[in-house]
This record gives sequence, structure tokens and C-alpha cells, in this order.
Amino acid sequence: MNPPQSLSRRAFLHSLAVGGASTLAFGATPLPKLPTVDEETHRAAQAAPLRLIFGGKTPAELALWQKEFSAELRQRLGRHQPPQQWSAKSLARVEFPDHAREEWLLSADGFPSLPLHVLKPAGTRHGGGPFPIVLALHGHGAFGHDSIAGIDDSPERAQDIRNQNNDYGRQLAREGYLVVAPCFTPFGRRLDEGYRNSRTDPCNSTFVRLMLLGQTLMGANLRDAKWALSYAQARDDVRRDRIGCVGLSYGGRMTMLTAALDERIQVAVISGALNVMQERIEGRNGCGAQVIPGLLEIGDTPEIGSLIAPRPCIWEVGSKDTLIKPDWADVAKARLRRAYLAAEKPDQLEFHHFEGPHRWDGATAVPLLARVLKRD
Repeated sequence: MNPPQSLSRRAFLHSLAVGGASTLAFGATPLPKLPTVDEETHRAAQAAPLRLIFGGKTPAELALWQKEFSAELRQRLGRHQPPQQWSAKSLARVEFPDHAREEWLLSADGFPSLPLHVLKPAGTRHGGGPFPIVLALHGHGAFGHDSIAGIDDSPERAQDIRNQNNDYGRQLAREGYLVVAPCFTPFGRRLDEGYRNSRTDPCNSTFVRLMLLGQTLMGANLRDAKWALSYAQARDDVRRDRIGCVGLSYGGRMTMLTAALDERIQVAVISGALNVMQERIEGRNGCGAQVIPGLLEIGDTPEIGSLIAPRPCIWEVGSKDTLIKPDWADVAKARLRRAYLAAEKPDQLEFHHFEGPHRWDGATAVPLLARVLKRD
């Protein structure tokens, strides 16, 4: 067989194979549609056990439930206790007419270093101290804790503050509080530059990395919030027994968690975070910074918020905040109210609704903080 004949035969056999396959495909029955991962996850979310939802009616029942739920929650968070000993290095100090901004770096063996801003009232309006403490926690965004401290020395930074009114640390320092604002992981200047122009979500990638190390991202940030508070209490210019915690968005989520598990906090203001993970899990975009593994086995964010009872707490909700779904917010409110009713302190829980988008408001927060933290 000469070469031209060999090529021709191969081409003929190939045409038969392709033609035969096409004929079979043309008459074949379509493959059945299978349940997708999203569909299965949605069903699982709707049927989540939530086995420790509070159903009691008395202070004693609430106290027993809080002990059980908090123990389960702590276990799921992984390691989240701050170091018992650390060093604090002063990095910078800037004086303004009504406050001073200090920048500190906390370090301890075996722990990631923690940057934080400290804002101290200045002038004679609030005296020379000691001052009540406010732990001010930041949300997502390019500038981390810098926005909370009011660093607005570029057009982008100033616009970020105008959009979200998220310089509440600076606002509260002007009201006479010693404000401490830690920088969470993986945000602000703690974030590697490689993420700046990358499509990789640093929250999700950091969550995965920490899980490999036996940690959770939310647990790591809880540790840093508690560490920042311990630093503030160690200062000589504070009232160690007068402590509030405030935050917007992810900062609101972390305010909820920190106040729930740290009883040093006497009053909390949670802004832009009245939603539940049972609803969030149905979306396609997630955030590793908000994931507590196995949370829906025992409860959801209303149960975490219920650990704050009977301490005073405000939940801020903007009328145009698209991140808060009204039907699910109603579910959360009902479960939170149940805890405060059982504590016989229903007036200590407030839902502050204001006109506006996802931003800090503060209209009822400022008087509540003063009532609790500046009392005689």
C-alpha cells in the first residue's frame, strides 16, 4: 500500500467514526439534570438544625442557656485568647485641636503583631481624664482602622469616610472617650500589597490558610479585639470599668461577637449587621472573615447577639441598606427580643432605624454611650 492510499484509508475511517458518533448523539436521550451544589446547600441551610435556639422565659433559664451556647461557640471559634504578656511600641503621635492620635504596635511571642490607633481627647472640655474606653472596630474596605481614626489625608480616604460616616472613632474621641481601634486581619496596612490588584479575595484565602493551622479568621480577629481592649485597660488615663464597643458592617459583626464573649464590655452598638448566616449562605459570594465553622448546627447571629443580654445594645439599620434583608431581620429581632424579655430588661435592646444606606449613624448611640459610660 503506497502512502497516498494509506492516508486516504485513515481519512475514510475517521469520517466513519465521526459520522457514527454524530448519528448516535442526534438520537440520544438528554442526560438527566442533577441537583446543583447551590441547590443542595440552600436546602441544607433551610433545614439547618439550630438546635440551641433559646426558648426560655426567665433570667435563670437565660443564664443557663448563655453558658451552654457560649461554650459551644467558643469551641467552634478555635483559639481566640490574647496573649497574657506583650510589649507595646509607639510608632507615631499626631496632635489635633480636640484629640491626639497615637499609633501603636503590640507584639507577643507566638502571636501576629497587632497595629492599633488610640485616640485621646484633648483640651479642657472633657477634663484631663481618666476617660471611659470605647473599642471601635472597622469593617471591610481598603483603609482598615485608618478610617475609624479619621485619617482623611487623601481624596480616596476622605470619600470613604463621607460615604460610610465611618470615622466614628474620631467622633467618639471628640465626645470624651479614649478610643482604641485595632486593625483586623486581613485589612488595611496589614494586607499584602499583592492583593491590591488581584482578583483573589483575601478574606477567603486567609480563612483557608488559618484553617490549615487549626484557627479561624473570626477567632483571630476576636483575639485581637480582646487584646486591644486589654491594652487600653492597662493605660493610666482610662476608667477601666467603663467600656463600650462599636462597629459598622464587619465591625458590627465583630462588635456583636466581642461583646457576646467579653463581659468587660458594658454597652454595644452594632451597625449594619442585622442579618443571619442562614440567609447569607444562600448567596454566591461569601466572606471567610465572617465564618464560624458549624455555627448553624447550634444557632445563628441572633443567638450570638443574645449572649449580650441584659447589657444595653443598639442595632443600627439603614432604610437603604441592601445588605440587610427585611424578612430575615424580623426573624433576628424576634429571637433577640426573646432573650431580653427573659432577662426582664426589654428596654436595654434597641433597633435604631434611620434614613440612609449602609453607614454609621450614631444618633441614638452617642446618648446611650454617655448614659452608660459617663454615669456618676
